[in-house]
Amino acid sequence: MEGGAGGANAKEFKTFWSIVWKNPYILQLAFSAGVGGLLFGYDTGVISGALLYIRDDFEAVKNSAFLQETIVSVTIATAIIGAAVGGFVNDYYGRRPAILAADAVFAAGAVVMAVAPDPGVLILGRVLVGLGVGAASVSVPLYISEASPAKIRGALVSTNGFMITGGQFLSYLINLAFTKAPGTWRWMLGVAGVPAVVQLVLVLYLPESPRWLYRQNKIDEAVAILERLYPKEEVESEISALRDSIATEDDKNTMWTKVRTLLNSPELRPAVVAGVGLSILQQFVGINTVMYYSPTIVQLAGFASNTTALLLSLITSGLNALGSLLGMYLIDRTGRRRLAIVSLSGVILTLAMLTAAFNYTETHSPPVLTTLRTLGTESAYVCPAFRTSNQDWTCSQCLDKSCGFCQTPLSKKDKGHYTGTCLVSNSTVEHMCHRLRHSGSSWFTRGCPSQFGWLAVLAMALYICFFAPGMGIVPWTVNSEIYPLKYRGIGGGLAATCLWVSNLIVSETFLTLTTAIGVSKTFMIFMFIACFTLVFVILFVPETKSMSLEQLEEMLHNLYLEKKNGNKWSSVCYILKKRDKGQKAENDEDAQSV
Repeated sequence: MEGGAGGANAKEFKTFWSIVWKNPYILQLAFSAGVGGLLFGYDTGVISGALLYIRDDFEAVKNSAFLQETIVSVTIATAIIGAAVGGFVNDYYGRRPAILAADAVFAAGAVVMAVAPDPGVLILGRVLVGLGVGAASVSVPLYISEASPAKIRGALVSTNGFMITGGQFLSYLINLAFTKAPGTWRWMLGVAGVPAVVQLVLVLYLPESPRWLYRQNKIDEAVAILERLYPKEEVESEISALRDSIATEDDKNTMWTKVRTLLNSPELRPAVVAGVGLSILQQFVGINTVMYYSPTIVQLAGFASNTTALLLSLITSGLNALGSLLGMYLIDRTGRRRLAIVSLSGVILTLAMLTAAFNYTETHSPPVLTTLRTLGTESAYVCPAFRTSNQDWTCSQCLDKSCGFCQTPLSKKDKGHYTGTCLVSNSTVEHMCHRLRHSGSSWFTRGCPSQFGWLAVLAMALYICFFAPGMGIVPWTVNSEIYPLKYRGIGGGLAATCLWVSNLIVSETFLTLTTAIGVSKTFMIFMFIACFTLVFVILFVPETKSMSLEQLEEMLHNLYLEKKNGNKWSSVCYILKKRDKGQKAENDEDAQSV
């Protein structure tokens, strides 16, 4: 990494464990609230595996890519509403009630999904889950941020990111555990209610955010909580900083006035650009196509078995959890901005690998045999479109016509080249093809066999390794700290809403894009967006490591004054560099005087 890690940064990370060891109450707060991230992560991961079996149970879902995308993305659409409402609930009623409400709605949605008799009721359950997840996505990081000291705030907020990836990993384990159980996907989706109930119970024993209480003039309650969070010698300075920050606010402003001010104020605009921009671009580099459709992508790479697809997806999910742990270690050590830059550099490289791997798969699709010797059956099982065609076909053309490709050991060629037959895609023909499995046959309906399918899976795993420690947690951390106290709930809600809108667009169009332009071109689009995101981070995202929330407000005010004084091209990064140069000059003067 640029500049390496100095001794001071190493000391900061040691400070984190020192503070937590001396005051485990801080970790209790972060962990209890962080279960909200587990809800988010579990739902993100579980639907990717459950979808494989929902397709088998409901013929309408199997035959409609749009319905599959809707089952996945309707949760995201309602999460947008949940995030927007969550911002208002946080500012009016407090962080704690917002988390409790999110848990109750999520648990109800899990029950509805588990008993759904048809796709319509299933979608209703997904709607309820989305409302809960959306509210939690804005409430949990905000709560953790306001209940943690500045020195370790990044690491504590990152526990939310770790819980998200931990929930995703857990969901794949649950998926594998229920693959042979009756009702498969019902168990997968129903278990989601367990962490919601756990968090509801845990949060009942947690206090409200001290910063929110202070703003509501419940000063004694706020001070009592701050005394549990900070050493005695720091409590007074923290109270003083809160008092000064709140004293500058206009309490007569309505909620909508706050929204308009946040969007239109030249002083607040840099925070909105950095926070909301990161949230949007985090989604448009394609992370949730991997998380929502991971088993499907594995099948598109040439691995036909549902169990194999889930197992390989479990590996990528595990890497995601480990990457988040690494990010927790690095975020207060190397800083938010540098971590995001390194993360995006790796994301660009791995998306290029995915593009190349799927391009090879698409341009080297196995040919279709013109005979039926594979199964020795009558021509009634042949794909109707293939039977009436006079041209040679490939596996890709077969799948494009909604038929299935049966690749068998009798049609294998040397050096990894395959052939097979193009047959009607139904359960009867699938079972006939699978009878030859003991000899190595496979039935493909999503993707074609390829000797480089492993490269696509490897690239997907590396993509997760680069994304998780940086872009997986940096946007959440930045949005929990960059807005002034008065606008923190609204700013976090706006960023979370934009994140969910972006998430919805990506998840609702991924399968359609892969069908329309191919998998390789779809990942190429993500690669170009990742390049743009890297430039965005370099230009617009400041380094906020170890800065108090009040120092961040001062930074935005200084930037506003710079532009007001005629420096129109000034940026947040410029202000921080100017501040650092000033501090260095002061230190040099002090050293010379000594």
